Amino acid sequence: MEDCLFCKIISGEIPSSKVYEDDEIYAFRDIEPQAPVHAVIVPKTHISSANGITPENSRAVAAIFEKIPAIARELGVDESGYRIVNNCGADAGQTVMHLHFHLLGGTQGGKLY
Repeated sequence: MEDCLFCKIISGEIPSSKVYEDDEIYAFRDIEPQAPVHAVIVPKTHISSANGITPENSRAVAAIFEKIPAIARELGVDESGYRIVNNCGADAGQTVMHLHFHLLGGTQGGKLY
């Protein structure tokens, strides 16, 4: 999508601090982190939200969850723990209409926002 912020980040049109990339997914550090470790993980295929997941595009979501442990390990939170968050729709706080998952960690006691 031409006007999608995350599509522009994936294409390199907008710079990001890349954490991980393969053929299906892209992960980068959040520019307004809500925890000491805060990465955003997106499918390269544009899916507007969790409501847009279908049998035809669900492989991208599976790929994300298959790679989350390696991304958490790379970020140093695989042992201490982390949270995966998805906001679906405006009332849930989704501000970019491209399916994405937040990986948050690096705090003790589970107080991640």
